[in-house]
Amino acid sequence: MFSAWTLRGFRPLLSRRVAVAVSLALLIAALGVSGCGPQGAANVVSGKVTLTGEPVSGIVVFVATDGKEVSAPTALDGSYQIENPPMGQVKVLVRAMPGVISSGGPPVKDAPDANAGKKQGVSPPQKYGAAQTTDLTYEVKPGKQTHDIPLSP
Repeated sequence: MFSAWTLRGFRPLLSRRVAVAVSLALLIAALGVSGCGPQGAANVVSGKVTLTGEPVSGIVVFVATDGKEVSAPTALDGSYQIENPPMGQVKVLVRAMPGVISSGGPPVKDAPDANAGKKQGVSPPQKYGAAQTTDLTYEVKPGKQTHDIPLSP
C-alpha cells in the first residue's frame, strides 16, 4: 500500500522525467522550424527546357568551374529544378535520358510507368550533352531563381 510519503518520494522523479520529455519535444519542434528539417534548399534554379517550342525530356546538368556536376531530370513538360547548384558561372548541359538516342526530334520512349499514355518530350541534341560542345552557360546566384533553357537543333 502506498502512503503519502511514498508518493512524495516519486513526485520529484516523475517531474524530472516529464520535464525532460517536454524539453526534448520542444527541441525537436525548434529544429524543424529552424530549417534543420526537410524544408527545401535555400538555393534553387528552376525552369523549362524546350527545343523549338517542344518540352525536352532529359537531364539538366550544371558544371562548375572546378568540374563538380549537379543534375536533375526534366518532367514531362520540360520543367526542372536543381537544388543547391554550384554558385557562379556554370556550363549548362542537357543530356538525353539513359538508353535513349539523342536526335532532337522523336519522342523519348521510357519504360512503362505512371506516365504511360502521356506525351513525352523530345530528346535534346547531342551537342548539349558535353561540356566541350555546349554553348550554354548561366550565372548562378544565391536564392531561388528561374532559368529557362531554349535549345536549337
